[in-house]
Amino acid sequence: MLKFVPARAIFEKNALEYPLGRQIYDQLTQMKVPISFASSHNRITGIPGSTPQEAYREAKRTLVVGVRKSTDFAACKPSAHYQLPLNTSCPGMCEYCYLATTLGKKPYLRIYVNIDDILARAKAYMDERAPEITIFEGAATSDPIPTEYLTGLLKTTIEFFGKTELGRFRFVTKFTDVETLLSANHQGHTRFRFSLNADPVINKFEHKTPGMAERVKSAARVAAAGYPLGFIIAPIFYFDGWQQAYQELLSQLAENLPQQAQQDLHFELITHRFTTRAKNNILNIFPETLLPLDENVRKFKFGQFGYGKYIYDKAMMLEMKTFLEKTTQRFFPQAVIDYFV
Repeated sequence: MLKFVPARAIFEKNALEYPLGRQIYDQLTQMKVPISFASSHNRITGIPGSTPQEAYREAKRTLVVGVRKSTDFAACKPSAHYQLPLNTSCPGMCEYCYLATTLGKKPYLRIYVNIDDILARAKAYMDERAPEITIFEGAATSDPIPTEYLTGLLKTTIEFFGKTELGRFRFVTKFTDVETLLSANHQGHTRFRFSLNADPVINKFEHKTPGMAERVKSAARVAAAGYPLGFIIAPIFYFDGWQQAYQELLSQLAENLPQQAQQDLHFELITHRFTTRAKNNILNIFPETLLPLDENVRKFKFGQFGYGKYIYDKAMMLEMKTFLEKTTQRFFPQAVIDYFV
């Protein structure tokens, strides 16, 4: 099991005014992690690295502890109504990561300690939409599992939504350190999802993450704890042998996932796409990357956040959608496919 231990921690000064901030400070001190302070979690300096590659690697080893000041939550289509901001970034080094567009060249890990304020805002959003159910996504800009052993943010959030009638929570992870969440009082209100991909993609592009077998094993433990389960297959690549590779992924998943976990199962299927900014950052960080980043063979499409992205053309998208939906339903006839994009 991969465990994230930061090489350095940077605290926003007023983070220590919160019990969670003080708890994390004490824990990191005991772990002998070097600690410094900054005036704002949005203006972090001092992360070492004389090349883009070094700066990226060191940012991935840097933990920033801050206080979220903005009260508004971003929209989160198509998976939820709102993003729930608990943290940003993750220690994984996936070459294709879509956060290369938003987090830039130094995607340091950031956690927020004012969890009571954040959950109070979530409650206000629920009240505004009552009597409808409001769904919140906890991993829109992060993988929240690697820092959970330090923060407990996910467990706190899961148990908060377990007590609400009109709120539902969901998050996704590639990581497998789920032990502390198995005893959470979730009441079935949190959908626990795992991000999977075909073995050639994981092996080639998903550095510093657990393999598929480990993820599936953790998914089975999560299902045994009564959580509704989901899988994101993303990003889906079109390459020689892609049908066989993704069929093998779904076959292995069906073979290793307990039958009880397949009763309330959801899939999200997301094809590879990239922005110009992400491409430039990726090529700086991974100059030898084998990612397919040729705009000339892609279709340009504007996204929900105002910037354009390059996606597969219409014929390829239809081919992938038809095959993947049919194959998913063959192996998991009871599952729901939430969307294909």
